[in-house]
Amino acid sequence: MYQPADIYRAADQLRTVRTEWAALLIAIETPPAATWPPAQLSTHLAQQQAAEADLLVADRAPLTLRQHPAPANLTALDAAVRVEGLLFDLADTLAAAAQRPIGRRLVSSPGRPEVWADDAADAADPRRWRFRSPTDPGSRRHGLHFAALWVEGRLLDEDTAPERHLDGSPAPALFARLPEHLRHETIRVARQCERLVLRALELDERETPVEGRPCPWCDGELILHTAGGKPPRVTCQTGPRCPAPVAIDERSRRVWEVAGLPALVSALGRALY
Repeated sequence: MYQPADIYRAADQLRTVRTEWAALLIAIETPPAATWPPAQLSTHLAQQQAAEADLLVADRAPLTLRQHPAPANLTALDAAVRVEGLLFDLADTLAAAAQRPIGRRLVSSPGRPEVWADDAADAADPRRWRFRSPTDPGSRRHGLHFAALWVEGRLLDEDTAPERHLDGSPAPALFARLPEHLRHETIRVARQCERLVLRALELDERETPVEGRPCPWCDGELILHTAGGKPPRVTCQTGPRCPAPVAIDERSRRVWEVAGLPALVSALGRALY
């Protein structure tokens, strides 16, 4: 039996996927290389630069709907395609089980008998998930961000209260609460998608020695720390005797948090010459 904490953790995992999605798309076009900066930092720094230049790729057409140029990083491309497919298929499943069918209304026109037709306003509700067809991608055209937000809404039971039509008449809730087996499936897929994204970006929890790049201030060993949902950071193993102009962490190591990483990258680059 799932617990409320499992639901909130899955919602956080979906948010992590959305947050790191731009970095993953950038990584597809970035060749993997065992050089400085390593992948964990290069994708993060590229994301920062893209944000500063207003070039975030969150609104690009989904990978499954567009012809991608020759990828430089097949691992990142495979992860992105798998995550999109998992979330799109999950949204289809949840919509089939929990989304209210489009309402029907009597429509009349001069000289013609009344006929039943789809309620245009209900059909156009932007909260709806629309299924794809051979000629229309449906809601998949909006990309991963929309799918992840939509799935999160179903997980958190959004829009499950009775509503009213535009004319004030009562209407059933747009969505039903998810049955237990689909809630379990949503929790499972959220966990899998986060793991795929973070592993492709090498941002899953790990400590990696920075080979061949000693601390520019004391020649001590540098360690790169990554963890899911958190920005990377680097520590110097020399301890407080290191004169680097950064703070000391809880284990008395000099630490470069996310804001200081560009300066560390620049210092390490200068140390090579």
